[in-house]
Amino acid sequence: MFMQFGFGALLVLIGVVLLSAFRILREYERGVVFQLGRFWQVKGPGLILLIPVVQQMVRVDLRTVVLDVPTQDVITRDNVSVKVNAVVYFRVLDPQKAIIQVEDFLNATSQLAQTTLRAVLGKHELDELLAERERLNMDIRQVLDAQTDAWGIKVANVEIKHVDLNESMIRAIARQAEAERERRAKVIHAEGELQASEKLMQAAQMLGKEPGAMQLRYMQTLGSIASDKTTTIVFPVPVDLLKGLAEK
Repeated sequence: MFMQFGFGALLVLIGVVLLSAFRILREYERGVVFQLGRFWQVKGPGLILLIPVVQQMVRVDLRTVVLDVPTQDVITRDNVSVKVNAVVYFRVLDPQKAIIQVEDFLNATSQLAQTTLRAVLGKHELDELLAERERLNMDIRQVLDAQTDAWGIKVANVEIKHVDLNESMIRAIARQAEAERERRAKVIHAEGELQASEKLMQAAQMLGKEPGAMQLRYMQTLGSIASDKTTTIVFPVPVDLLKGLAEK
């Protein structure tokens, strides 16, 4: 009886060991297999067989990871304190490096993204941070991708999500924008006055060269105001015309 129980337990143990030797990896998964502690090979996807006790496997997901970078306190080059957060899109290209070269590639990438965000944005002024976000995204991505390449990770994209300013800085930016609008309005008005004066000077020069043109202008002006009956019109008569009438 004891012999039968022991044999049955042995069969169950063998069955469990055999079942644990089979692993199924999905299409987006790879298995980094170690044999007696040494790297052996990367396997998958599909059904793979491991030698119990001798071989161990670590699963690696190859899909794109969306990493939310926590809000960071950044001091810009012009000494303005802002709070910035971002999102990083990356994926594992080399499962072997991602497991062997770094202890926890997800946490390591997150910490590196935080320090890179502060370092890159700290080299730029506030105006650049607000107006040239696309270029800053590219700069952060390039720096981050170069540093994670040794871990077998490809950073596909970095997006700055929010740039938060304190109330005093928001009011200062609003005053600056208003002053800029007033300056542009004054410049446009001055340019208009300059162009108008230039045109008037050209018109005066042309009328001065042709006396008949001046008389024609008088007639045009008289015709434009003659419709108003309440208006008293003083019309200048050319002296040459009066001389002609006196001689008669």
